[in-house]
Amino acid sequence: MSPEGTAPMDDDRVIEFADALPGLPGMSRCLLVELGDSGSLFRLRSVIDPDLQLVVAAPSVFFADYAPEIDDETAALIGLERAEDALLLVVVTVGASLAESTANLLAPIVVNQVTRRAVQVVQPSPDLPLQAPLVAA
Repeated sequence: MSPEGTAPMDDDRVIEFADALPGLPGMSRCLLVELGDSGSLFRLRSVIDPDLQLVVAAPSVFFADYAPEIDDETAALIGLERAEDALLLVVVTVGASLAESTANLLAPIVVNQVTRRAVQVVQPSPDLPLQAPLVAA
């Protein structure tokens, strides 16, 4: 990491967003860093503004039946040719405890693990919650 907080272009943790995240223009180029050893929680930190960061989670750990739709146009936008190359993440709103934390299931982030390009995909189903509890009450 350079003194300005930018990561080298060859850093395999850098993700480039095809489209800016709504309301977060500084999140176009980010580092994805695993939190702990769980393989399920990550920090997505802006390379442009290191103070700008999100907690994201692999939804399969918390929502076993969650299967968002990714259309062909979206897949092409990030160069996604094979489903197994996709890393699916949901933005987490961190509460005082895990029981108070929620995930946005309406707009997951899809990362092409080969190209390191990503996009947030608003789902067509209005039934998916913006604040789904990470753990059942």
